[in-house]
Amino acid sequence: MNNLAYNHLLPLSLVLLMTGCASDPIDYQGNYPNNSGQQPVLVPYQKPIQRPDLTNNYSPNKLTGNYANSQAVQNFIQHMVQTHGFSEAYLLGLFSRAQRLDYVIRLESPEPSTSSPRPSAGSWTRYRSKFLTEAHIDNGVAFWREHAAAIEKASTTYGVDPEYIVAIIGVETFFGKNFGKTCIFDALTTLSFDTYRRAPYFTQELENFLLMTKEEGYEPRDPKGSWAGAMGYGQFMPSSFRKLAVDFDNNGHRDLWQAYDAVGSVAHYFSEHGWQLNAVVTRPTQASNDPDVIELGGAMGSEYWQVYPNFKVIKKYNNSNKYAMAVHQLAQAIKQRYN
Repeated sequence: MNNLAYNHLLPLSLVLLMTGCASDPIDYQGNYPNNSGQQPVLVPYQKPIQRPDLTNNYSPNKLTGNYANSQAVQNFIQHMVQTHGFSEAYLLGLFSRAQRLDYVIRLESPEPSTSSPRPSAGSWTRYRSKFLTEAHIDNGVAFWREHAAAIEKASTTYGVDPEYIVAIIGVETFFGKNFGKTCIFDALTTLSFDTYRRAPYFTQELENFLLMTKEEGYEPRDPKGSWAGAMGYGQFMPSSFRKLAVDFDNNGHRDLWQAYDAVGSVAHYFSEHGWQLNAVVTRPTQASNDPDVIELGGAMGSEYWQVYPNFKVIKKYNNSNKYAMAVHQLAQAIKQRYN
């Protein structure tokens, strides 16, 4: 598809995956999408940590490989050079090694949904069964015990209940057992220049990713994660990494594949979105027209839950009622067994 995504790009309001809103994104052909929706944060460039120079790893004088004929990639490179001071030779070399990932294109291009606005019978029960397992609870307790000092420090520092820090990591990566194996650079390049649905969003995430690697000293092809570009124990997108990841062990480097930094970063994420320590998250209730009552499709019929501000904070991580409820119930199950 090469640069077709940019040749046919229409103005879009973007769905923000994991963080707040900021400036108008550009599509690197000079077009500004409609800014009525949320956009990924593009944090101003920060002075990089002093680490070995990676520039010499990539140094051809022209773009080759999968994206050799992509004007959109050429325009993106010029933007990074002019706006953020990257070496053109470095980026030409880096993007010459980029791999177009067909499975990422397939995953980003699902069949149109025909689902009803009401939850289907049993959908919540089936979703819940993926995360409320003995393995998740036992591994959650083990993770909490192994990293008790970091979790206690994060809870105290940011005012976030410890069981929810643990549960997010459990739902996202099974406590670090499933970080994902996709090269983040290849995934974001594919999503930016070979897909249509959210190309502007992913292009900003690619921009943030390259700035992240420059600031933190990562070799850009090294970080691995999900097909959508999420990274580490807490599966942060690059914009969330740059805005909300913390160097919690004070070693001069933010590393979300390392548990101490990941625990602190998840707690910081919750805190920045308004988490209230020791507050009610949700309670079962009856069917109601109250907008703060949600309906979930249980195996024995619909379940209705009154939700409170902390439930909505969990949804900042993933805007799904089933996701937030799974995190809540896993948190409670791990806490009960841990105690």
